[in-house]
Amino acid sequence: MSPVISVNNLTKTYGSGLLALKDVSLEIRKGEIFALLGPNGAGKTTLISIICGIVTPTSGQVVADGHDIIREYRAARSTIGLVPQELTTDAFETVWDTVSFSRGLFGLPANPAHIEKVLRDLSLWDKRRDRIMSLSGGMKRRVMIAKALSHEPRILFLDEPTAGVDVELRRDMWELVRSLRKTGVTIILTTHYIEEAEEMADRIGVIRRGELIEVEDKEQLMRKLGRKELTIHLQEVLASIPKQLEAWQLSLSDDGLDLTYTFDANAEHTGIAGLLKKLRDLEIDYKDLNTHQSSLEEIFVNLVSERP
Repeated sequence: MSPVISVNNLTKTYGSGLLALKDVSLEIRKGEIFALLGPNGAGKTTLISIICGIVTPTSGQVVADGHDIIREYRAARSTIGLVPQELTTDAFETVWDTVSFSRGLFGLPANPAHIEKVLRDLSLWDKRRDRIMSLSGGMKRRVMIAKALSHEPRILFLDEPTAGVDVELRRDMWELVRSLRKTGVTIILTTHYIEEAEEMADRIGVIRRGELIEVEDKEQLMRKLGRKELTIHLQEVLASIPKQLEAWQLSLSDDGLDLTYTFDANAEHTGIAGLLKKLRDLEIDYKDLNTHQSSLEEIFVNLVSERP
């Protein structure tokens, strides 16, 4: 299957000399949810802005739904919906008018049935006659999403869509994302709520200092980079880790009652059997064992904190 978005050797250097993106190449599949993770200033918003036609790249090529974003700007842009981080909309317009106007900007005929569906899906129907200035921050965020969906895009970018919104809106938004994916819409999101990416994404890309350092299916990424921890709850306090256990690089809790062993769950030999045997040989008794799988957040923190 050909990618719905193809990014090739993309570089962006701003007038100030800031190198925001460095030779980024990426393919995004039709109908997937792709999460782009990275710390502030990593280049996430720049990458999205280039694909959406807001920022001009210094070099490289981007093709969206078969259209070059530079040579075929109108065709490419018509397939894309963008929900930016900033809440920017006309404060004096009603919800219905601003969403309908957004559809008209793409040269599409009026479609009240579609606008109604979008507003209902986002719990905005009761607010359709309200002016934007009277809405709460969470409701304004919903309006931004409605505007992005007004022209029925096949590609939807969500740039930090749940930043600063309440739990109810976050839940509603992810239900909407799932329903859009079922209709074939490709969704690319950036988020600081890593648990959302872990729950929602099919694939994950990690960007650091303008470079795309990892792109993997979510499950493969967690298998590849994830670690497991074995916590051994001891029967009696251990003052220090015996030298005979140094090979396992254990850590001892402050109260001396827990030993923690970090291991590669995919390794042929984890070392657990040997560790438990050595504990028995040393007559160190334990009352329980627990394992903990690295979360996506732990993997992400490790990736972005690595030295180049």
